Amino acid sequence: MEQMTTERPRRGVPEGLWVRCPQCKATVYKKEVEARHHVCPECDHHFAMPARDRVAQLLDEGTFEEWDAGLQPCDPLGFVDRVPYHQRLKEEQSKTGMPDAAVTGQGFIRGRGVVLGITDFAFMAGSMGSVVGEKLARAAERATELRRPLIFVSGSGGGARMQEGILSLMQMAKVSAALARYDSAGGLYVCILTNPTMGGVAASWALQGDITLAEPGAMVGFAGRRTIKNTIRIDLPDGFQTSEFLLAHGFVDRIVPRKDLRTEVARVIDYCRLG
Repeated sequence: MEQMTTERPRRGVPEGLWVRCPQCKATVYKKEVEARHHVCPECDHHFAMPARDRVAQLLDEGTFEEWDAGLQPCDPLGFVDRVPYHQRLKEEQSKTGMPDAAVTGQGFIRGRGVVLGITDFAFMAGSMGSVVGEKLARAAERATELRRPLIFVSGSGGGARMQEGILSLMQMAKVSAALARYDSAGGLYVCILTNPTMGGVAASWALQGDITLAEPGAMVGFAGRRTIKNTIRIDLPDGFQTSEFLLAHGFVDRIVPRKDLRTEVARVIDYCRLG
């Protein structure tokens, strides 16, 4: 006669409940991190933040009106590396729920009307292709027409997108030209640098703000640290390419923790209007 057993199968911990902080190495509850605007509760490390969460954190609730949501990237060069570009785009769209790496629109920050543009690292490292450049350029043009402050948030670790070749590199000049026209019209451009901001994005619109804010510990630069060191053959200073290093050398105006960004941007807008 078979023996009855009362043992229950062991129940594992569901995946995705915990995340490991890359800075302090603590294992922290994912929902607590999200509730703190994707900031580690142990060491205040700023995780990458999805564009939609960034919109909710910066803008007044229910005020965001998205622009150009239907713009879709294509594969003009038929580019193939490990994965064909058109297939990579579909995978990234499925993973993120976004058509490309940028979200733009208008809304209010503590009652102050603004135009907002955000690049999201989750979509191909926030790299800038034709759609990203077009959306940011259009945002700058509409901010000029509306005479509203322009806020860009950079989360672009990939710079210009190699799969689109020169068409991607052209976006640096296109967005910069739109920002120049906006500046000539007397607009206020505030750029917020998050981790990472690299490559062609750092070499163009990300470091062209009238006021440049950065989150703590953000990596900001053009080429990577290892590439620079191997090229010039000298040891680089401690903290090189961090937002703290850039603040000390005059490239950044203020470092602002994520929880304070909404208040700080509103203060900047008020100060510049009074000025």
